[in-house]
Amino acid sequence: MNEDYCSEMARAIIITGGNIGDVKPRLRQAQQLINAGIGIVLRCSHVYESEAWGFAAESDFKNQAMVVDTDLSPEELLVAVQEIEERLGRDRGAEAAEKARTGEPYSSRMIDIDILFYDDRVMDTPRLKLPHPLMQERDFVLAPLVEIAPEKVHPVLGKTVEELREELLARQAAVQNGEV
Repeated sequence: MNEDYCSEMARAIIITGGNIGDVKPRLRQAQQLINAGIGIVLRCSHVYESEAWGFAAESDFKNQAMVVDTDLSPEELLVAVQEIEERLGRDRGAEAAEKARTGEPYSSRMIDIDILFYDDRVMDTPRLKLPHPLMQERDFVLAPLVEIAPEKVHPVLGKTVEELREELLARQAAVQNGEV
């Protein structure tokens, strides 16, 4: 086979989540749409439930991480996941209005899809930052990520996902115990 006709595959790790309405079926739909339009979903975590991070919300979030082989570039992948979000009911305009009304940095949402890793690529553009810049501060990201990729090394921090989660849990425990 001629190499010119083979596109190179990248391994992306994506997290899906939401807290409005019946989220679990929407997460399944997102996985199906990712598998159909972005690439082969190789592994999926269980669905994890957690409180909202960074703002007060009426409903807990449900999140699921997945490993996907894709031939899309990072920028194409971003466009594709945003199209899936829109197809599944995400309304960024309504979210922006809610954030403006409450003054909170985040808001509840039907669906959210974030790219956590794209191979070991490091990017920092106005539209896309890789790896995801706040993942090491969010247990709702690290818990499902540890399930599917515990040995994945963060290309900037030089630590495995499992090490990042252990450090986060230790920091959280120190705060709860009044040690910090």
